[in-house]
Amino acid sequence: MSDVRRDVVDLLRLYTIEAQRVAHEFAGQQGLHFTDLQALIAVMHAERRGTPLTPGRLGETLGLSSGATTAVIDRLERAGHLRRTRESADRRVVHLRYGEPGMELAVAFFGPLGARSQVVMDDFSADEMETVRRFLSGMLEAITEHHQELRTGNT
Repeated sequence: MSDVRRDVVDLLRLYTIEAQRVAHEFAGQQGLHFTDLQALIAVMHAERRGTPLTPGRLGETLGLSSGATTAVIDRLERAGHLRRTRESADRRVVHLRYGEPGMELAVAFFGPLGARSQVVMDDFSADEMETVRRFLSGMLEAITEHHQELRTGNT
């Protein structure tokens, strides 16, 4: 492995560890379990994609039983971080949305990180950012596939 590739792998590993530390800090300050934070992130990403999660899909995403998923949703809803909505013609279908109070807390906490990240990204051209996006997408696909294999025992 070349020095650059080794450095990239090391930097990804270090970034992941530091990001988890920041996430744990946010969770701790908000009195959330780490699983609650993972749920919030999953809900936020699904909303950004325009495909809000159902409780069942959230449970699949997090690898939780339906009972554990309900407990997470209930905690997050009580704290104002999440809300359940019924948006489809089938009123039995529940979608999960990020709650405004939770969004305000997240923006206040992560806003300075977002500003720092923006400064870093501003140093890259559009073509360089496209290369970074392609690289990170590939890396995300690789780790997701590995995780799925671990979960199903197909390694």
